[in-house]
Amino acid sequence: MKEPFDINGPLRIAYLTYRGKPHVGGQGVYTRHLTKALVDLGHSVEVFGGQPYPVLDPRVPLHKLPSLDIFNDQYPGRVPAYWELKNWPDVLETLQYMAGTFSEPLAFSKRAKRALALRLDDFDLVHDNQCLGYDILKIEKMIPTIVTLHHPITKDRELEMNHAPNWRKRRSIGRWYNFVKMQGKVASKLPRIVVVSENSIADINTDMGVSLDRMRLVPVGVDPDLFKPLAHIQREPGRLITTASADVALKGLSYLLEALAKLRTERDVRLTIIGKARQGASADLITALGLSDCIDFVSGVTDERIVELYAQAELAVVPSLYEGFSLPAIEAMATGTCLVATDGGALPEVTGADNDTVLGCKAGDADGLAAAIRRGLDDAELRQRIGAAGRQRVTERWSWKHCAALTVDQYREVLAMPHNQRKIAARAQKQGN
Repeated sequence: MKEPFDINGPLRIAYLTYRGKPHVGGQGVYTRHLTKALVDLGHSVEVFGGQPYPVLDPRVPLHKLPSLDIFNDQYPGRVPAYWELKNWPDVLETLQYMAGTFSEPLAFSKRAKRALALRLDDFDLVHDNQCLGYDILKIEKMIPTIVTLHHPITKDRELEMNHAPNWRKRRSIGRWYNFVKMQGKVASKLPRIVVVSENSIADINTDMGVSLDRMRLVPVGVDPDLFKPLAHIQREPGRLITTASADVALKGLSYLLEALAKLRTERDVRLTIIGKARQGASADLITALGLSDCIDFVSGVTDERIVELYAQAELAVVPSLYEGFSLPAIEAMATGTCLVATDGGALPEVTGADNDTVLGCKAGDADGLAAAIRRGLDDAELRQRIGAAGRQRVTERWSWKHCAALTVDQYREVLAMPHNQRKIAARAQKQGN
């Protein structure tokens, strides 16, 4: 006879990620490390993902739920051909895109619901990583469900609107971010939302209307045994490093480029950008400022190579206008690299507000960013002190094991909710018959 389900025992988790870019972008990093840490704790995890597919631990199976991949790196914004439309999610994804809306979250939620409906008895809980399409609510009716919401996309929309050159562009941006309304409605109806910072909890409550009692803080982590100082690698004088997972206003790359142009008038300085070189506003600004010869783009590399790049840099820079947490910040700090960061969003919460662990400046201030970088480049002892203090702050507060343990606590709370206990009892009765 099958043993009754024990919510305090090992769990079987279906993890959803509609977009899991492997090497840059918080969702892909979060997916890879959290699922590995969950398996390390003795749980079973299977990932259901759309393009770009995540890179996972060998113990974590990946079930590919192919989208039309409209926003691929080679031909972003392509129009799918009619013969590619094989089912309703494909049609819906195309229609939404043709209407000017980001179409992946809604279509992925429908694909995920179809896949999970065939395997209702295989999982104890579903963990959705910020898709929040309407069919996540249908999944929650079938299987207990929890969601991670890293930060409110309302902030991306607000910043893009503020940087739009004219009303036509603002209208286009409004249509593109129309999916945010859906995410707010879905998040407000789900029983538990995991959020990675106190700052994001407050903003999600204000901007998306999700009640505070539905949200819980579970900070993300870093692997301090991987992201660590490499004493055998010499730091290159004047070398800066930053991460740009997307060419959007929220990441503040334009302010770093302006600061770099100012610094070039007085010293030799180079910038490594972890991310792909893309056509767009940043590419145009690099050309306009004459920076092409002092910027190196690096993409598609392993974590080990990223650690080496940090070891080669004198300063790591996070110029964001807003961050829900900032994995690049804690990864840089873990390597002992002196960090320059703005006060955008949750960054002061992450980096420390006392300036002992970061060279801080105001968000959206190229002059202030240049001054903070200049201060760091001019003082080797300061760089060493801040780098060491930054690593200590990270190792004392954040690890993926700790993140996974706190996440499992939330899984168990969700499973213990009365409406989910009824689902569990109904499933047990069905299996017993």
